[in-house]
Amino acid sequence: MPTPSQAALLAALSTVIDPEIRRPITDLNMVGPLKADDAGHVDLELCLTVAGCPLRDQLVQGAHDALAQVEGVTSVNVTTRAMSPQEREELRTKLRGSTGQVTVPFAGPDSTTRLLAIASGKGGVGKSTITANLALALAGGGLRVGVIDADVYGFSLPRMMAATSEPTQVDDMILPPVVHGIKVISMGMLVPPGQPVVWRGPMLHRVLQQFLTDVYWDDLDVLLLDLPPGTGDVPLSVAQMLPGAEIVIVTTPQPAAAEVASRAGAMALQTRQKIAGVIENMSWLDQEDGTRLELFGSGGGAAVAGGLSEALGTPVPLLGQVPIDIAVRKGGDTGDPVVLASPESPAALAIQQIARALTA
Repeated sequence: MPTPSQAALLAALSTVIDPEIRRPITDLNMVGPLKADDAGHVDLELCLTVAGCPLRDQLVQGAHDALAQVEGVTSVNVTTRAMSPQEREELRTKLRGSTGQVTVPFAGPDSTTRLLAIASGKGGVGKSTITANLALALAGGGLRVGVIDADVYGFSLPRMMAATSEPTQVDDMILPPVVHGIKVISMGMLVPPGQPVVWRGPMLHRVLQQFLTDVYWDDLDVLLLDLPPGTGDVPLSVAQMLPGAEIVIVTTPQPAAAEVASRAGAMALQTRQKIAGVIENMSWLDQEDGTRLELFGSGGGAAVAGGLSEALGTPVPLLGQVPIDIAVRKGGDTGDPVVLASPESPAALAIQQIARALTA
């Protein structure tokens, strides 16, 4: 058999995608010395971004399998080393440019990323559950999606999305974990389990800024931000750094929750942000006899949408109503959101319909 050509070997390696950066390893300067002898034995040195790369085994296996498919290859040996500081700087420059100026990539006039800030007036309405499942529904529609868990004190997305891996640091650039095809960053990935975050307001602003500027998001179609409840420091920082972000209000049906949710929405009057719509969560519980049990009353979502429409002078739609579903709770506990675990369940179907309404 002919000796495998360098071009054929590189073509095979171009099909190996780095899971964090989501680009071929051949585009990322990760392919080091590559040799094939007359007997068809191939040696490859793979250059990893950092020592102890958590994806080492996955990348090595992907490169091995790709090379093994090339005609004439009889065996493959893949070794690894960490990139030198110069190589990492070259990679950072390739991905983010060489300006050196810290900017929020989504705030520029040429950004094509849709920014959706998921907000609520109070805690306990299922805002993070909606964020996780909405992200998966959007990704399931073929969109490139990223998620920022901006609830620095009460982060919950790492568990809900099974995003437990630590981000990879390449100099001053952070590569976020990719879960279910979605890039996710959260304070929960950066602190030891069980340790609280005890910070004042300026630190919250700083960590949100780092999530926006230091994390390598690449080209996203949609970026979701799971905001903490209320109208405090983080929602104000989002309005300042991402003035083009659209607000999605999550409420439950009861009047007490709807009243508080309206205040979170009315904040858009002061920040001059658009409200994309209202989502009513925990709307009812389907009974075996086909009836609906409205545990938390009814009409809260419609009331919030109607009130905000009147206050803003522009229609604010009720995007959908999500019923109570035990599969939602199970998915949040196990890191297998209902949109993936039970896509035909009433709650999953409702969230998928909301995703379609947002992207219509």
